[in-house]
Amino acid sequence: MKHILDITDLSVEEIGRLITVAEDIIQNADQYQDVCKRKKLAALFFEPSTRTRLSFEAAMLELGGSVIGFSSAASSSSAKGESVSDTVKVVSYYADIIAMRHPKEGAPVAAAAVSDVPIINAGDGGHNHPTQTLADLLTIHREKGRFNDITVGFCGDLKFGRTVHSLVSALSRYTGIRLVFISPEELKIPHYIKTDIVEKNHMPYEETRTMESVLPELDILYMTRVQGERFFNEADYIRLRDCYILTPDKLAAAKKDLCILHPLPRVNEISRSIDKDPRACYFKQVENGKYMRMALIMMLLGLLP
Repeated sequence: MKHILDITDLSVEEIGRLITVAEDIIQNADQYQDVCKRKKLAALFFEPSTRTRLSFEAAMLELGGSVIGFSSAASSSSAKGESVSDTVKVVSYYADIIAMRHPKEGAPVAAAAVSDVPIINAGDGGHNHPTQTLADLLTIHREKGRFNDITVGFCGDLKFGRTVHSLVSALSRYTGIRLVFISPEELKIPHYIKTDIVEKNHMPYEETRTMESVLPELDILYMTRVQGERFFNEADYIRLRDCYILTPDKLAAAKKDLCILHPLPRVNEISRSIDKDPRACYFKQVENGKYMRMALIMMLLGLLP
């Protein structure tokens, strides 16, 4: 039995196979509509979610399976004091696979230790979000046709941005990747990401506070929201929340084939006027996430063609 708690739980070869299957689903959706018949996904979301939760549910339903679960901690027995481990142990008797989001880093590890079915980490605090990374990778592959030899800029909340941490980890296994980290001092990429992943894998990188100075160099721009729910001090959040806003005038200096990504939800960091720009790929990420989650569910259940 395999759990997906971190993107590195998948090898480069396994990611390549998931991408191949996802692209086949896009072309031949009808062939997959009964693959998970009589299988159940439990969606355990202890933290609010729109895209990730509904994407998992849509993925399982389109594979012919069914979905059980809850969308907030308040509607589960954790509101009565039940531990994550006990909740997961119980649910693993009811479902064939579990997708779990939790505000505490490491919660999926505790869940995997007791679960009798595969656990998929659907986001744990500011730590990891491997299935968003799968959506990101499929989008990059479909837009660029490769993962090697690209310059990727990450902008905004790099400290708490679990999607950033997961994608940096995934890209570290490819060659010719250059990273640019764009953030205020308070939201810089964590030291452990730089030392344990970036520097350990000899990835060239740059840290800067200004988006405009590096935008012309980028092949990928990964924008992120400053996450108010991760701050202990509301004044700091208000001061930093609008520190980077991508507008059409700034984008004029960017490459014509730039790929703009964002894990969503968006607040003010990308102007709505950019949505119709062909370089805007963040809504494509949403759709691609469903296909990659379909492929991942099949892999973990041993149902890949």
